[in-house]
Formats: sequence, structure tokens, C-alpha cells
Amino acid sequence: MVRVPLSPEDVRAGKLLGEMLRAARGERTLVQVALGAGISPETLRKIETGRIATPSFMIVAALAEELALSLDGIQGTLRSAVPGRLDSAS
Repeated sequence: MVRVPLSPEDVRAGKLLGEMLRAARGERTLVQVALGAGISPETLRKIETGRIATPSFMIVAALAEELALSLDGIQGTLRSAVPGRLDSAS
């Protein structure tokens, strides 16, 4: 399977998602949040730094639940900040 290169919009959305998750983490450690969401700390580190720009839905949902974030809120923020990114995914 060939992976399609990420667009600049995908990269921007991934970085913004990482920033949102890091801000929501607050004083909790990366390890605490990762383990609470059922993912590895390294995976969360890569998401927060934008190295994984398109994490799976299940990972985003687990992190949203762990951080008490709304998936609708995440989508709305990304849609506002990176127009066209989520509209073309449907």
C-alpha cells in the first residue's frame, strides 16, 4: 500500500491538534495522559509535536475522552483554522 503524501493543510491540522492536546493536558504528565488513553507515551509525544499529523480516529477519541475534550470542539477548531482540510475528507 502506498501512502499518499500529506498536504500542507494536513501538516498544519496535525500541528494544531497536537497543540490543542498539549494545552488540554495542563499539569498532567504526558505519561499519565497517554496511559489513561491507552496509548504509548511515545505516540502521544509524536502527536503533540506534529510528527504524527493524522492519528487514527480511535486514538483521537481516546485522547479526547481522557482530556475531557469534545470531538465536535476539536473538529470545529481544526475546521476554522485549516479551511478545506476536513471538508474534503468526507
